[in-house]
Amino acid sequence: MVNLYALSFEELSEFVVGLGERRFRARQLWGWLYARRSANFEAMTDLPRSLILKLAETAALGELKLAARQISRDGTEKRLYRLSDGQLIESVLMPYADGRRTACISSQAGCAMGCVFCATGQMGYARNLSAAEIFEQALLFARDLAANGERLSNVVFMGMGEPFHNYDASLDALRQLMSRLGIGARHITVSTVGLAPQIRRFADEGLQVKLAVSLHKVDDAERSALLPVNRRWPIAELMDACRYYVEKTDRRISFEWAAIAGENDMVEEAQRLGRLLTGLRCHVNVIPLNPTGAYAGTPSARANLERFVAALCQYGVPATLRLRRGIDIDAGCGQLKTALIGPEQVR
Repeated sequence: MVNLYALSFEELSEFVVGLGERRFRARQLWGWLYARRSANFEAMTDLPRSLILKLAETAALGELKLAARQISRDGTEKRLYRLSDGQLIESVLMPYADGRRTACISSQAGCAMGCVFCATGQMGYARNLSAAEIFEQALLFARDLAANGERLSNVVFMGMGEPFHNYDASLDALRQLMSRLGIGARHITVSTVGLAPQIRRFADEGLQVKLAVSLHKVDDAERSALLPVNRRWPIAELMDACRYYVEKTDRRISFEWAAIAGENDMVEEAQRLGRLLTGLRCHVNVIPLNPTGAYAGTPSARANLERFVAALCQYGVPATLRLRRGIDIDAGCGQLKTALIGPEQVR
């Protein structure tokens, strides 16, 4: 079965012609796929019956199969999808009071970065996702929202995996989000743990997409203990790439700071971070750690987080305290998969 979401418009046209239909039918089909976001061929009412039957026999609308779903009291929805080869990936939809609907999507099955506090990092790397598999996660949320009179407004590449470790497919999916779903570039964020060469490459793409860098520590030895990728691209090299990104794109860069009680949530740590970032056009998102069973760290207390943010602001570094969402469900990356199949089987 041909996954229609994996085809460009030109490829879809050739596929339709190969079924013995006229080429203009591809434009109609494309509209059903992305403008109307139809979930089945039978709903495509302006297509001839002959084409609908041929599509049912030869084509598929995506490959992701829902394996589990959780909905939090705050409206956060976590989905676990099974891929065609049996791999499991997770996606999250986060609704906000201001009307935003943000999808957090995965770029890999598992992750090779090995961040010690991350459930996905703890399970190891299985494979890269295709651009179609990445894109379909957002499309499914967009389809369901549209059925309720809502729209998907934002997408963040902050799910399972390191997007820059799967650079080409992630960029392809990113462009599909813009062209097929109409998500504006400034409403898309790509998050990385700090692959410096790819940060520079991303800056050269000429996109208006946002970039977020997971930092969490400002000392090389300490950051390497949390994020092994730091041994390959230490902080000085990472910051050079970040400065290049800001200069090249004329855009602000964001830094993510997972606040761990007694580990990196002290005022002294905020002062060190402030000195590192002074003069750089940036913003820091301070987020309490999402606990995982394989890491002993615990989330910071609210009072410590507020002191941390205030200390950063004294250095002219804007920062926002962002509280965790979906705390009553397995909302952290990799946690629903672990809960479903058991921690001893995640590898």
